[in-house]
Amino acid sequence: MTDRPGPVRRPLAAVKALLGALSAVAAAGCGGTQSALDPAGPAAAEVLTLFWWMLGGAILIWALVAGLAVYAIVIDRPRHDPAATRWWVIGGGVVAPTVILTVLLIYGLRLIPPLVRDAPADSLTVEVDGVRWWWRMRYRTPDGPVETANELCLPVGEPVQFLLRSDDVIHSFWIPALGGKMDMIPGRENRLALQADRAGTFRGACAEYCGASHALMNFDVRTLPRAEFEAWLAGQAAPAAAPETALAERGERLFLASGCGACHAVRGTAADGGVGPDLTHIGGRLTIGAGLLPNDEDTLMRWIARCDELKPDVDMPAFDHLSDDELRALAVYLKGLR
Repeated sequence: MTDRPGPVRRPLAAVKALLGALSAVAAAGCGGTQSALDPAGPAAAEVLTLFWWMLGGAILIWALVAGLAVYAIVIDRPRHDPAATRWWVIGGGVVAPTVILTVLLIYGLRLIPPLVRDAPADSLTVEVDGVRWWWRMRYRTPDGPVETANELCLPVGEPVQFLLRSDDVIHSFWIPALGGKMDMIPGRENRLALQADRAGTFRGACAEYCGASHALMNFDVRTLPRAEFEAWLAGQAAPAAAPETALAERGERLFLASGCGACHAVRGTAADGGVGPDLTHIGGRLTIGAGLLPNDEDTLMRWIARCDELKPDVDMPAFDHLSDDELRALAVYLKGLR
């Protein structure tokens, strides 16, 4: 005869399968470019430590309350002593949670001052403006501001001072691997200091619901050794490179003739718009559309022709009247702006 799972073994197997699936999901969520559980800076490490303490306190309180409930159910009613029961309820349901939560509150408050402290006066300063639904970044340098969009590059091992503002609605600036969130409120400037302790590529996001494309308002963060960062910043400060092929030259003419320069700036050309992202070096960015699509010629063509379908409520008009050849020329030109 074959062994068939009985009524008890079936639920146990289901529970084991569920726990296995949950463990796999939890393990997958501990890494990646946008994980607060894989800190790459001191602020993120402090936040993660606080999370583990809070999680431990929550489990302890749950165990106390659940244990009291099980005790009350399992023990026969005649064996309950009213006086003892009263002390169990007060001690386990009131005193213990109050003490645990007070300890966690004091510990959490202790972390606030270092997390909100400004970076040293001589630190790199980056102005970040939240715009529906993308990010404007300006690096303050001795030679003047250097503007880019939807991508940050930071030196490893150095604190960076962020000056956070919003052009329209409330946004929230968050790089989970580097630190906590900070709201960006119209009409005021908030400050946040972050530091990256290792080189890598991370992901930032808007952590405050801000409208139709809130979930599509992300940005890339690259952390580099100091020498590589300085080379990158010098490259960003330079004007756009001239087109190298006939197709790219055609794309530049189309870019200027189609009115793109009214909204976008390409330094070194007649395009000097300030409404949309600066495109001077868009070809070297990892993504387009504020982290929406990989940065290659095919996705650039899709974005130019049907951006309103890819990103709801975006302000940029769709250029679907252009032919495929014209779209290809524009994409080649933009990809060449490195």
